[in-house]
Amino acid sequence: VQLQASGGGLVQAGGSLRLSCAASGRTFTNYAMGWFRQAPGKEREFVAVIRWYGGTTYYKDSVKGRFTISRDGAKKTMYLQMNNLKPEDTAVYYCAADPEPGYSTTWSPGRMIYWGEGTLVTVSS
Repeated sequence: VQLQASGGGLVQAGGSLRLSCAASGRTFTNYAMGWFRQAPGKEREFVAVIRWYGGTTYYKDSVKGRFTISRDGAKKTMYLQMNNLKPEDTAVYYCAADPEPGYSTTWSPGRMIYWGEGTLVTVSS
């Protein structure tokens, strides 16, 4: 499984960006895929996850109402629409996949198996 993230950039506070993660390789029927981020000097953290089958979504509390995760099965692509961005959202954003999510409702970087290279999001104040 290969994941390729794109869409990062520089935006002013209050602005929007949409990240994309294109997947290739195996099919993803039962996967959970998501976005994680790592700010300078901080640990990588969960942002949002979506179950490929069914589309159930999970969000970090601080991004609820501002970020929306979605997927396009035909394109094997996952998205993260980020609105009302804040300077504290500045980080490298990574897409990742968990091929055996089971009944999990919590998502740590450690349970994700496949990772894409990150894309930098910078939000200026």
